[in-house]
Amino acid sequence: MTSHARWKLSRDKQIAEGISESPEVERMREEIRMAHDLGQAVYDRRTDLGISQTELARRADMTQPQISKLELGGTMPTLPLLARLARAMDSALSLELDGDTSRVAFTAHTPAA
Repeated sequence: MTSHARWKLSRDKQIAEGISESPEVERMREEIRMAHDLGQAVYDRRTDLGISQTELARRADMTQPQISKLELGGTMPTLPLLARLARAMDSALSLELDGDTSRVAFTAHTPAA
């Protein structure tokens, strides 16, 4: 593991554990939490569909490692990418931000009657 990778891992761990209380660390902790929540929402919908990361990647014009990184909270996608993911999972994306709380959900489209 490179020195930079060790430093980043240590920093992320400290942020996640709330060791420091500076405004910068608070902001970073919030970003990590939101990335994790988004990744969990992608994972939940993908598994509800019963598809693999590879299949989701194909549908969303991404790669399997990109899906994996997203599900692990390692990246914060752009709005166009979120729209592609929602389409790829036949879902609507709901994102609620209210002060210190947020909620992310991919909700299945209801079949036309």
